[in-house]
Amino acid sequence: MGPLQGVRVIEFGGIGPGPFCGMMLSDMGAEVIRIERKGHIARTKPKYDVMMRNRRSVSLDLRKPEGSAAALRMVAQVDVLQEGFRPGVMEKLGLGPDVCLERNSRLVYGRMTGWGQEGPLAKVAGHDINYISLSGALHTFGRKGQTPVAPLNLVGDFGGGGMLLAFGIVCALFEAQKSGKGQVIDAAMVDGSAALMAMIYGLRESGFWADARGVNLLDSGAHFYDAYETADGKYISVGSIEPQFYELLLQHTGIDDSDFQNQMDQDKWPQFKEKLSEIFKTKTRDEWCDIMEGTDVCFAPVLSLDEAPEHPQIQVRKTFIEVDGVRQPAPAPRFSRTAPEIKHSPPTPGEHTEAVLRDFDFSEKEIKSLKRAAAI
Repeated sequence: MGPLQGVRVIEFGGIGPGPFCGMMLSDMGAEVIRIERKGHIARTKPKYDVMMRNRRSVSLDLRKPEGSAAALRMVAQVDVLQEGFRPGVMEKLGLGPDVCLERNSRLVYGRMTGWGQEGPLAKVAGHDINYISLSGALHTFGRKGQTPVAPLNLVGDFGGGGMLLAFGIVCALFEAQKSGKGQVIDAAMVDGSAALMAMIYGLRESGFWADARGVNLLDSGAHFYDAYETADGKYISVGSIEPQFYELLLQHTGIDDSDFQNQMDQDKWPQFKEKLSEIFKTKTRDEWCDIMEGTDVCFAPVLSLDEAPEHPQIQVRKTFIEVDGVRQPAPAPRFSRTAPEIKHSPPTPGEHTEAVLRDFDFSEKEIKSLKRAAAI
């Protein structure tokens, strides 16, 4: 029922941002077929590899001419190809954009790399932490005077990588409906993480944002936008930026010091924060929830991975679902008519090889020939 129902995608196997992009597309109803390296072994039981949900898996040895030719034959029958190899790898396999678009002129060819398809670092290995370092993003995460803190791999891999590629693919599909032509998408995580920093770069150019960690409005510098420890060693978060919300923060914490009315006096932020820290440590997290949750303070408890799915707001929204006994985030966003869904659990690598080949009009004789060539 998803909005991408009828779209057919070939995903060339990779880790991290590639599977995340595939999950985004398949959650929205696209038929995503993942081509794994022949002999690939899952690191855990497939059902726990949540990002692989909702698609079928084919095992092909792309280094063999027969395997590459089989993949190219499949590519000729799909709407989208997505790959996450270093620049030049697909070309060496005989599956580069020129070859594929010659076979399928409407093909949307999505490429995702860390550094992009050109430049002095294009073919160098890297990971999320490196890409967000070069874009300036990592520099901004952390407290004053402390080492930068990696925000997991959410900014480079998933936000600036997988989600950016999924967005690019949908944009190119929309354009292809009008032009009848496919095109190549060059999604680089260094570019994507920079794009996520657009507001911060704008604030820096305006002079409002200091080029230092932990001294700004949103980076733990402000006393009214931070996480605080409570009496039981847990944490709560406040984000009382607007004056009316800030006034509620002062009311609910019992602060009547007139100095605190100077909300934007950055010179006083450290002493204001120290005072708030002392106050929040006088009550448990649950006690602060009783006082502030549901008000316009802009407040929330900092929940653990085990606690988050049990919160009433999360429960009402059904933000988490259970598939094959595994709790996981539900598809997002939501649609009023074409609701996304989880059709099936993640597959075992290569689980659907022969069935998919038959769907792509390979005869039994051709499948046997691929087996003899050790291409599948």
